[in-house]
Amino acid sequence: MEGLADALAAAEVACFGPTAAAARLEGSKAHAKAVMAAAGVPTARYRVVTDVNEGLAAIARYPTVIKADGLAAGKGVVIAEDHAQATDALREMLEQRRFGTGPVVVEELLQGEELSLLALCDGERAVPLAPAQDYKRIGDGDCGPNTGGMGAYSPVPGIDASRAQELCATIHQPVVDELRAAGTPFSGVLYAGLMLTPDGPRVLEFNVRFGDPEAQAVLPRLRSDLLDVLERAVRPGGLAGLELRWDPAWAVTVVLASAGYPAAPRSGDPISGLDRVDAAVEVTHAGTALRGEQIVTAGGRVLNVTALGLDPATARSAAYAGADVIDFEGKQLRRDIALRALEVTR
Repeated sequence: MEGLADALAAAEVACFGPTAAAARLEGSKAHAKAVMAAAGVPTARYRVVTDVNEGLAAIARYPTVIKADGLAAGKGVVIAEDHAQATDALREMLEQRRFGTGPVVVEELLQGEELSLLALCDGERAVPLAPAQDYKRIGDGDCGPNTGGMGAYSPVPGIDASRAQELCATIHQPVVDELRAAGTPFSGVLYAGLMLTPDGPRVLEFNVRFGDPEAQAVLPRLRSDLLDVLERAVRPGGLAGLELRWDPAWAVTVVLASAGYPAAPRSGDPISGLDRVDAAVEVTHAGTALRGEQIVTAGGRVLNVTALGLDPATARSAAYAGADVIDFEGKQLRRDIALRALEVTR
């Protein structure tokens, strides 16, 4: 979004990533809606508004979803339960300008199962990765405010490789076709956050990068060489005929967040227990820093703890075992990551 891919292309350096123009899919929700409309991609009914009264007039029923147009680290989305909440959210976004100076998207609240599906794109084709399911709210049972993601798991019951390919053909490929026709071909990772409604899939959002924490649950299962695949995407012929290989194991990722997250994350708390995590469990640093020899918190989402297992119960148990030996003041984590997968596969 900052034009790095453009600069590298100008220097004749191969780059797997979208141009600034193509990256507007994530940088502007209003733009993404316009692209979806042009491409015939299903999404929630919506209206783009620029002032509070216009926003309130656009709401047909509650609860409703109010989204800041620009980047907001996963926090510029409010599910307003009533008129008062909607008014507060619109004022925060349009008058206080907490998330930038752009407009606001007011859209219907969709019901169903959420699904994250990432695809590798070469400007002409979209090849789906394994699906994942993530958890956006801060608290168990999807309570509390939205976050950048509190955990994820892969695979997803009921979404096999054939179904993932169908979704990619319905969601990702039309967007790639539309952007190519518009003169802004998309090369890189196209992340689609979907709601599987009774009326079919609907797009909640697009990201133009590996989703976090979905990537931590998806990529450990990839058995194809990732670097070879990414290099192939930027070479002549692109991803034509690509068939990715996947480990049948389950992966569960649990996010450890700092005190006060997401509203006012605290930094500087010492982290202990990292040396006691089982070697088979992967810990990815997200918001950490060194203070002398001590690792401390330095952001909202601090660590991602990922484990693989032959079934969701095994992977889930190992991930939580790793998460529980790590400690810092005010540590937050959800206890229901992959619980649905566990219940469905019993």
